[in-house]
Amino acid sequence: MERVCSKPIAALDTPLPSAREPLPSDELRTRSTALAAALAPLPLDQRLHLMRREVRGPIVFTTSFGLEDQVILHALRQHQIDVEIVTLDTGRLFPETHDVWMESEQRYGIRIRSIYPEHAAVEALVAAQGINGFFHSRDARVACCHVRKVEPLNRALAGATAWITGLRSGQSDARRDVGLVNVDWDRGILKFNPLFDWTREAVLSFTRERDVPVNALHAKGFTSIGCAPCTRAIAPGESERAGRWWWEEDGKKECGLHERHRARATLDIAQATS
Repeated sequence: MERVCSKPIAALDTPLPSAREPLPSDELRTRSTALAAALAPLPLDQRLHLMRREVRGPIVFTTSFGLEDQVILHALRQHQIDVEIVTLDTGRLFPETHDVWMESEQRYGIRIRSIYPEHAAVEALVAAQGINGFFHSRDARVACCHVRKVEPLNRALAGATAWITGLRSGQSDARRDVGLVNVDWDRGILKFNPLFDWTREAVLSFTRERDVPVNALHAKGFTSIGCAPCTRAIAPGESERAGRWWWEEDGKKECGLHERHRARATLDIAQATS
């Protein structure tokens, strides 16, 4: 394997502050652009090494144990790259997701930090919506995603300098321009998508060649796996994320984790079923 260039990236000479001390927007943009240019020609392991070297401070990798996340997890552990590995357990995950979670911990000899929704918020949500109230309207679904995913993510990333995700441009039209490195403007941190330019076929090949643990649901037509009530297998010809919130109209269907301005709980949960 070729060694990563030892010359520091000029735009990243000074350390990034914590998320509680955000950099000015222009400086964040400059840093993300410089880092993306340096990482673009590199293979995955070198991308991760260079990201870790150039970004000072805590880096958090959030995994949902999908194919892309398993590829990143394997590379991080194989090359002993120092990042915090976190998962969000919404309370509505598939048993198969918990199975691959356990298998991954055993395979890589780690304990993955789990973040759960605040119990009082879940109780209020279910009291207002009913147990599956997210089917009632898009606002109700977004409120559920906020309680079960977005707010826990906020806690997972508190104090982080950078965030690693498994986003790929080919997953959906909404993610086509995700880029290798961009900025989470609300948190004032860098967001690193090391597989953004990989195809699904490349991801699958990586997992097969290295015997990476994968969710058993992938073999049953589930290309994108989230909460059990909100995920189905896709039909031939459908996009990779067509099985997520399939009852909603076509278009941008995200939970709020990866939107430029993260969801805020401005909607009274008691009104989310209207």
